[in-house]
Amino acid sequence: MRRFNVTSLCTPEEDYMVDISDKIEQICKLIDSRCYFTINRARQYGKTTTLNMLRRTLSNEYICINLSFEGVGNTMFATAQSFCQRFLWQLDLATKNIINEQIEWQNDKITDFDELSAHLTLVCANKRIILMIDEVDKASNHEVFLYFLGMLRNKFNERKSGIGATFHSVILAGVHDIKNIKSKMMSDGNHTPAESDNKKYDSPWNIAIDFEVDMSFSQNDISTMLKEYEADYNTNMNIAEISSEIYNYTSGYPFLVSRICKHIDEKLNKDWTLDGIKKAVNILIYENNTLFDDIYKNLSNSDNLYQLIYSILISGESYTFKLGNPVINLANMYGIISNKDGIAVISNRIFETIIYDYFISIDQTNLTTKTIKGVISDVVKDEKFDMELCLRKFADHYVEIFNEQDIKFLERHGRLLFLSYLRPFINGKGFYHIESETRNQHRMDIVVDYGQEQFVIELKIWRGEKYNQEAYEQLLEYMENKKSNIGYLLTFDFRKDKNKGRKAEWIEFDGKHIFEVIV
Repeated sequence: MRRFNVTSLCTPEEDYMVDISDKIEQICKLIDSRCYFTINRARQYGKTTTLNMLRRTLSNEYICINLSFEGVGNTMFATAQSFCQRFLWQLDLATKNIINEQIEWQNDKITDFDELSAHLTLVCANKRIILMIDEVDKASNHEVFLYFLGMLRNKFNERKSGIGATFHSVILAGVHDIKNIKSKMMSDGNHTPAESDNKKYDSPWNIAIDFEVDMSFSQNDISTMLKEYEADYNTNMNIAEISSEIYNYTSGYPFLVSRICKHIDEKLNKDWTLDGIKKAVNILIYENNTLFDDIYKNLSNSDNLYQLIYSILISGESYTFKLGNPVINLANMYGIISNKDGIAVISNRIFETIIYDYFISIDQTNLTTKTIKGVISDVVKDEKFDMELCLRKFADHYVEIFNEQDIKFLERHGRLLFLSYLRPFINGKGFYHIESETRNQHRMDIVVDYGQEQFVIELKIWRGEKYNQEAYEQLLEYMENKKSNIGYLLTFDFRKDKNKGRKAEWIEFDGKHIFEVIV
């Protein structure tokens, strides 16, 4: 029986898979053109599965050899000889798994890259061999790997000149862009070029073309997987509706798509409804998994990355998506941001939520927003969430913080203060997400899902009566979008003059009910 797989490569015989045949077809065109390239995508983005499907698709036309640097250890990269011999040993082992292919890889006789190059010329003559190497990041700190890439580049150029044979196509797969590996290793202290090296900043992989195949899943892609599942289980799900909703949360990030489906199938009694998706998302955002761990690790390891994502999420800053900017490039490489109409945005709602929670956790000691059990039990009674009371309690709590902190701190952290206060109330039984379209320096729309209820909240900074009126209209538009007759407006007022004052009251605006709180 097939399953939703999130831990290893997927195969159509054992796993429910999105139909990626169109993506494979695009990659095959690159291979037919004898291109060398790197599939550099974030963690758990389907790179290994893609390589496997490529091998299966091309095995009738090419000799496809799949290798991986996962688990090879540092010994392989200690010297040129150890690398060459281990590399040839891997080639020999992989070739033996190919039926009717007999290739003599002389792994015990090769001692350096010159000998390896000559040997590859002999072996590759009159053969169309595709070399695929997965997990190349494992080699990215080793100088000997630069020489290996340089050898591949030289042989590629020699072939184009008509003076030698080499691999028909080479595909490397990993998170990092191998084109920049030399400068990365130099900055990390793992490579020191000779002073006489006039090309010390040149990439040893500058022969590779840009890999521009979109490996994320569209709504239609997701539906192909659900159709296979539905054929097995007949759940009567609305495939178009479910595919759309899963995409809305994940933006097609492969791991997140499969994880939500897996939870619905295995933990939620096959509840293929919109409510079932919400429950699956709720499970997902509270769990520990390797993808989320990687995101937290990457944020903690780079102050610049941390500040960029914090500014986008919390402060509502807008940044042009320009890969020439090292920190933008880093965030994109890790899959945290994506390009939307030239602006850097967080890749999906799931990432937004878990990163918000990460910031809350990191800043909790500074934000002083702990809630007591008595307050939680007042706000949440009989599995019902009282948003009005939650906002009133926050307003009381905020007065204490306001007296302790300066205005600049509050302007920067006000929204995080509220989210940090809100978090314990919904912990484990609900979740929130931020409407990215409205996030800016002055306003932010939040949707809180708790049980069967949904609350629409707008957070804004006071900028005058005119803008306050616009806030009603903006909230009303968002409420209509969410099909809600009740909305909540939380305004942070940083004025120092006598007109500043607190407010907590219900108002009626254009037939809708809005609970407005000014702090």
